[in-house]
Amino acid sequence: MTEKFTMQALSTVPPLVGDLAWPAKRRKVLDWLVHATREERFIDNIFVELCNRLMEDGVPVARSTLHLRTHHPQWLGARILWKTGLDKADIQTFGYGIEETERYRNSPIDQIRSGVREIRWRLEEDSGETYPLYNELRSEGLTDYIAWPLYHTLGKEHVVTFAADAPGGFSDEHVAYLTDLLPALALVSEIRLKNRLARTLLETYVGPHASEQILAGATTRGSGVTVGAAILICDLRDFTGISDLWPRDDVIELLNGYFDAMSEPIARHGGEILKFMGDGLLAIFPLSDPMACRNLLQAINEAQTALAALNEDLVGKGRNPLGYGIGVHVGDVMYGNIGSRSRLDFTVIGPAVNIASRLESLTKEIKRPVLLSKAFVEMADCGNEFESLGSHRLRGLERPFDVFGLKEHDKAAVLSPA
Repeated sequence: MTEKFTMQALSTVPPLVGDLAWPAKRRKVLDWLVHATREERFIDNIFVELCNRLMEDGVPVARSTLHLRTHHPQWLGARILWKTGLDKADIQTFGYGIEETERYRNSPIDQIRSGVREIRWRLEEDSGETYPLYNELRSEGLTDYIAWPLYHTLGKEHVVTFAADAPGGFSDEHVAYLTDLLPALALVSEIRLKNRLARTLLETYVGPHASEQILAGATTRGSGVTVGAAILICDLRDFTGISDLWPRDDVIELLNGYFDAMSEPIARHGGEILKFMGDGLLAIFPLSDPMACRNLLQAINEAQTALAALNEDLVGKGRNPLGYGIGVHVGDVMYGNIGSRSRLDFTVIGPAVNIASRLESLTKEIKRPVLLSKAFVEMADCGNEFESLGSHRLRGLERPFDVFGLKEHDKAAVLSPA
């Protein structure tokens, strides 16, 4: 199969002949692609515009796709699909493991990824399809299909495809026109992909809000702002004993499950996780959102439900349930870059963070999984959800501190004792 397609690749790109307008058309599109797209951040928008310009120039493109590999914690890659009549591209992400599926292995994309330089299939000629995709394309009224690798720097390789709907498919002039665009399309797509990669990596490791600050230029030590925030600190109980006794992979799986249970509700309700600290996390809900305190409480409620489900699963497997402690406070924090000259951490510091940490530690003593400060309770303005637990001394503070818990003794505490 590889030899067949490779031989076609060597014979389907003749010199540009015929209509003398084609060089001018090609130059115009190349100038636009290289120079006029500088202000467009997203490759899918550029790709849609490119396909529309090809149609205007008389290239009978009716369907086109870009298949890009990404560095994302959830997705191996994405397919950007354009069809005639679409104002926006259809973007579909693909998870890790897709390369092992039958559909992927039985596709021209896999063949290109295996080293074939071109795949060309005349869809009007019903001559024993090698891939199910060809039947799908023919049913859409398409007549010709071409796939090429799209080369980025340092050996990175992606795929672009074009399908025609005109009788006879693509002419020699059309194919030459398209192949001349490939280097420019590779350059433009690589720039956008790397921009997206930088943003994805920052969002993955420092969170969406901090990543915006960093990309906007907050990269010098000491740069930052003072913000009001509701602060949440959570810590897992007896993790040292678990990590000593459990196999390594089981410990990692347990931590991932625990962080999923805590993190997803926080992100869903507008919180920002600034730091994972071993088996703990630090998150803030900026008070610029008037619902920040209530959103934090809703995130805790959903997290406790998820942790209870996780504990049920652990108990069913003969494991002990997880205990945890959550401390909540509200106040002003310094939000910015702290660290050495060459290694910075984008985080929050201040007395309010320290109090949230002390409250989390206090959960161990008074056996309540969630403890909240009086300042937070007053700002949340939903006192019927809380009960006073009296005044307690917090390490480092001279005066006793009024502490509150959630009513009904934290519903999830039955399966997750502090």
